[in-house]
Amino acid sequence: MLTIKVLGSGCENCKKLAFLTERAVTNLSIEVNIEKVTDYAEIMKYPILSTPGLVINEKLVASGRIPSEAEITSFLTTALMAAG
Repeated sequence: MLTIKVLGSGCENCKKLAFLTERAVTNLSIEVNIEKVTDYAEIMKYPILSTPGLVINEKLVASGRIPSEAEITSFLTTALMAAG
């Protein structure tokens, strides 16, 4: 199972990233654990300069922007192949 973290303060961009990620997960019909990380100290544990950020299996795959749903699907597929 993949572990996904959405990094950010809970702003609109963070919410949109979480929504798109959940939609991509649903479309792929995979089991994941999605965690929304809002604690600044926790966010700073990743090499991120600006939020929102997307972490899959402890690897930062996007930060400072909202990737498209297709791009998120690609990130998830890549992570699944690496984990498999």
